[in-house]
Amino acid sequence: MLRKEVFSRASWRAPISGLAASLAMSFFGSIAGAQAETIKVTDIAGRSVDVKKGVERVILGEGRMMYSLAVLDKDDPFGKVVGWKDDLIKYDPDAYRKFKTAFPKAEKIKNFGSPYSGDFSIESAIALDTDLVVLNLGNLFKAEETGVIENLEKAGIPVIFIDFRKRPTQNTVPSLQLLGRVFDKEQQAQEFVDFYMTQMRRVTNIVDGIANEDRPLVFMENAPGWNPEFCCNTFGSANLGKLIDEAGGVNWGATVSPAYSVDTNLESILAADPEVIIGTGANWAEDRPSVTSVLLGYDAEAAAVQERLKALSDRNGWTELKSVKNKRFHSVYHQFYNSPYHFVALQAFAKWFHPDEFEDLDPQATFEELHARFLPFSSSGVFWATLQ
Repeated sequence: MLRKEVFSRASWRAPISGLAASLAMSFFGSIAGAQAETIKVTDIAGRSVDVKKGVERVILGEGRMMYSLAVLDKDDPFGKVVGWKDDLIKYDPDAYRKFKTAFPKAEKIKNFGSPYSGDFSIESAIALDTDLVVLNLGNLFKAEETGVIENLEKAGIPVIFIDFRKRPTQNTVPSLQLLGRVFDKEQQAQEFVDFYMTQMRRVTNIVDGIANEDRPLVFMENAPGWNPEFCCNTFGSANLGKLIDEAGGVNWGATVSPAYSVDTNLESILAADPEVIIGTGANWAEDRPSVTSVLLGYDAEAAAVQERLKALSDRNGWTELKSVKNKRFHSVYHQFYNSPYHFVALQAFAKWFHPDEFEDLDPQATFEELHARFLPFSSSGVFWATLQ
């Protein structure tokens, strides 16, 4: 059996000689051509990439990409995954347990660590006969800087970029369609895209008619309690900050900076006195016991969520804010920021910002329909909450 050339872990970043690279590309190209049809795709970074149609052995640059793969193949979402990063296990253990219960093979997937560090082994990727690596668009510069794209492609392993985080409202649909093409699951991808578009439009079609002066000022606190001594980080005009705008709010972070992430302080928040405050939370306590965040997720319980939400609202100075006094102080599942399920967060935001206009909208029903139609396990837990 013919095998791909093996690179040592210590030397994977070193350039391959022109002759060796040419031979490798010629050899691997002939093998790929003999074994499987290839397709040319344009990824979310705008790169033209030749990929095997119906990939069989894939490494995910982030474990949380499983949120997307699950909707393409609810019967066996791990069937083509041979490696990943352990961020799903560390930062969303509730979801990992759901996946592991349904698919015990999840425990056996190799942890490659970060694709942008020495933990990621090109040698191991070759040994696993990997035919695709999927990376996150937000790390495009790192991937170029470290040479990981170049070295993988010299080893005959194509790389594509997807994005549910940097520009979610712009890149979610093409990312899903791209995954559908390379996994040969185009019909499943389109079914989810249709559902996604329907759920997004249930909000945006109404928000389009809401006057600017009727839109509340909203402060989104990114992961409050992750570092209990720190205040505060928020989103600018990207990611969840963009969803605030789409839900009919005015994102305070975007008024300060167009950047993806914005550091601020309590004094600035007190001065702005936003009408609505939303913090993100997830079950980070298993990996980081010191967090005081709201531990949202599949294992969350309403009483514990309220206890932690109340503790965040009672931080020094926060009780003076009108959003706290008026019980417009909320928490939402942090992982919506990096998944194609963010339409659920959009609907929750719309209900919080404009309760009269969205009286008939039911985000919980949407969440349950998402699970019933597209996911390999049932819904449970708590994913958003309001201070009582």
